[in-house]
Amino acid sequence: MLVCAACEREEPVKREIPFTIYLPAETMVRHQSPRRVMGDPGKTETFSLPNYIYIFVFQDDEGTMRMLDITELRVQNHEWKATHYVGPLMSEGDSIFSLTKRLNIMLPPDNTVSGCVYAIASPLPLTFDKTLGTGLSYEDVVNLKIDLSSDAMQANLHNIYTTPYNYEVGGQYYGAFNNSVNYVVNLDLMLYHIASKVDIKWSVAEDKRINADPDQAVRLTYMEARRLFKGWAYCFKPMRNTLPALPSSGYDIPDIVSPGDEGLWWEGRYYFYTIPYTVEGDPNYFPLQMRMGTNGATKETAGYELTLKQKINTSDVFVPWIRGVFNFNQPLDTKTAVKTVD
Repeated sequence: MLVCAACEREEPVKREIPFTIYLPAETMVRHQSPRRVMGDPGKTETFSLPNYIYIFVFQDDEGTMRMLDITELRVQNHEWKATHYVGPLMSEGDSIFSLTKRLNIMLPPDNTVSGCVYAIASPLPLTFDKTLGTGLSYEDVVNLKIDLSSDAMQANLHNIYTTPYNYEVGGQYYGAFNNSVNYVVNLDLMLYHIASKVDIKWSVAEDKRINADPDQAVRLTYMEARRLFKGWAYCFKPMRNTLPALPSSGYDIPDIVSPGDEGLWWEGRYYFYTIPYTVEGDPNYFPLQMRMGTNGATKETAGYELTLKQKINTSDVFVPWIRGVFNFNQPLDTKTAVKTVD
């Protein structure tokens, strides 16, 4: 909600506006770090709080969204506060972290203003495909992309949050404001992940773990995720990333299972984050490729490739949580396979 105090001046007036953003987190731990527990076998997930905040405010000028202000903030971890969200957005009642700052924005003097706001939060400074400035159009901002090609950015995908452009509450974009009464301005937004969580679990049937016939035994001795999205990704359209073709290479998650991981040869669990994308010509699927090797195979010799094609709706608001469950009931007898997952 945004409302403005009375003002008799004809020129725009710079005002301090309280602005609060929220990040969803399921449980709280010490040192201001949100954490989620994956469950059995008990691997724990840890998040870093964002230190770089980018806020874009637009005014509705007779049906045209005009840039009103861009604010870039640098914040410290201690400025985030653990609390609970109560409101109409997703995550109502969840534990969250909140950050409140005051923005200096030039507002119209007539006490009536409507528009919308977009925000990005990241633990690392971001590189955008456009130079940030008040000359950016509304379409420029909605279609803004960030460079995720570095290893540091790939390792922090789960710590980047934005306001999805198509999240509506009551038929209106949830970051919209419309004020026509004389109160103090307030802006509040919940931010959401731009990266999908991929949760991989595997198990080898008991009778295949050890067998008198070595050709009938199965040990999963190598596995990695391949061809993950690496490059420029949408900030506010997390479900609209598209590639012209399935990449021949890309950011790989190495050694999910490696020959030395004896405890993981027969069962285990691993998760990672990646940017969801579709491929032109096959637009309804997000392809995820796993490269595997059994019975002593290493990265150099592992040749089994499984492509999981997750059905997705690119008009969805939130990125999906993808779970792959691999049950090995017999030795692998093919080098490639494609499986469509609903």
